[in-house]
Amino acid sequence: MRWNELKDQPCSLSRTLAVIGDRWTLMVLRDAFMRIRRFEDFHASLGIARRVLTERLSLLVEEGVMEKRAYQERPVRYEYRLTQKGLDLYPALLALLHWGDVHYGGEKGPPVLRTHAVCGHDFQPVTTCSECGEAIDPKQVIPRWNEAY
Repeated sequence: MRWNELKDQPCSLSRTLAVIGDRWTLMVLRDAFMRIRRFEDFHASLGIARRVLTERLSLLVEEGVMEKRAYQERPVRYEYRLTQKGLDLYPALLALLHWGDVHYGGEKGPPVLRTHAVCGHDFQPVTTCSECGEAIDPKQVIPRWNEAY
C-alpha cells in the first residue's frame, strides 16, 4: 500500500495516519498542545525547514485539525489554533507521550510533567472502558469487524 492510499482504506488507523502519521506533523501537534500558535514560534521550536512546516500546517488546516486565524492586519499575520477535531487528538498524543515517558524517561523521569488544572495533581494518562470504567488491558480487548463494512 502506498502512503497516499492510506486515507482510502476501511481502517480508522490508516485514515488517521494519512493525516497525522508524519513525524513532523506529530511534533507540530505536540507544540500546538504546548500552546504554540504562531508560525515563527513553531519554526523556532522545531528547527525544521520552513517549507516542511508550511506543508504540515496546511494539511492540518485543510483537514480541519487546526484553523488559521489572523492576529495582525498590517502585514497580515496568522496563528494556528486547534479545532475541536484537533483537541480530540489529545488522548492519542497523551498515550504516545506516556509510552515515551515509561520507556525512554530514564532516571530523571519524564521531561515534561502534566498537571490537571482542576485538582492540581500531576497525572498519568489511563485508558478506561467507556461502559464500565475499568482500565483497559490490551489482552482483554476483542477486536471485531463492523458488519457495515
